[in-house]
Amino acid sequence: MMRRGRRGRRINRKLPYKQRAHRQKRFNHRRGHKLPASIRANRQLEYRVVKELTKVYPICAIYYEDVEAKGDKAFTPVMVGEKFMLQWLEKLAPTHTKLGWETASLRRDLKLEKSRNQGESTPASHAVDGIALASHSFRGMEKINGKNYRGQVWQGEVNLTESPFTVLRRPPVSRRQLHLMVEPLGGVRRKYGGTVTRHGFCKGDYVQASRKDQAFFGWVSGDTKSQVSVSNANWKRLGQFSTNKIRLLKHSTNLVTTAKAVI
Repeated sequence: MMRRGRRGRRINRKLPYKQRAHRQKRFNHRRGHKLPASIRANRQLEYRVVKELTKVYPICAIYYEDVEAKGDKAFTPVMVGEKFMLQWLEKLAPTHTKLGWETASLRRDLKLEKSRNQGESTPASHAVDGIALASHSFRGMEKINGKNYRGQVWQGEVNLTESPFTVLRRPPVSRRQLHLMVEPLGGVRRKYGGTVTRHGFCKGDYVQASRKDQAFFGWVSGDTKSQVSVSNANWKRLGQFSTNKIRLLKHSTNLVTTAKAVI
């Protein structure tokens, strides 16, 4: 809002529109091929996770759920970026799309219960759909005696086994907002945001902190004049520690995981 106000004061609105002091456009934003920055960041995070998994597991196929709008809506936020995501995934392995009803049908056939609370970080709210999507590679629907869809059954076999569940996210680090800060006397703005601390650590670094013979493992989330804040995977602060009580284990990868690290 402040930037918009400053730009508004520089424009003489008494002149015709083409004679006003507008800056030259940086790109043609009306082509219909520009992905919003927030959605691009989410899709890039998903693509990064899949790309890392291909280095660990021999992935031969990828199944992606094709979301359709309900009613008279032209699109949903989930649908935005699907085309870009499919193009990226095709570079890693053959990619197949499945509709939502197909995933739900196979999930029920596998007797996997899905939680209605999508805000919770549990296998029932996130992992069950992924398992059902992957199971399409081993199971398929076949007709019975030439009947239509309601006469179809799933053919094939899938054995479900116990597996670890982890949540990957980006560290919620505040960015510097210089345009919102007024310089105090002396022209030096107060410290706010950014990823650099005053003690040689960066926000997102995985560290080991000790206090009274007790070890804490977490990520650097902030700092004060003499201490460094360490938080867990849910970005809840474990405590503030002096720099001589902190040992760097891994530099920031811009990812936070709930999985337990083996040191």
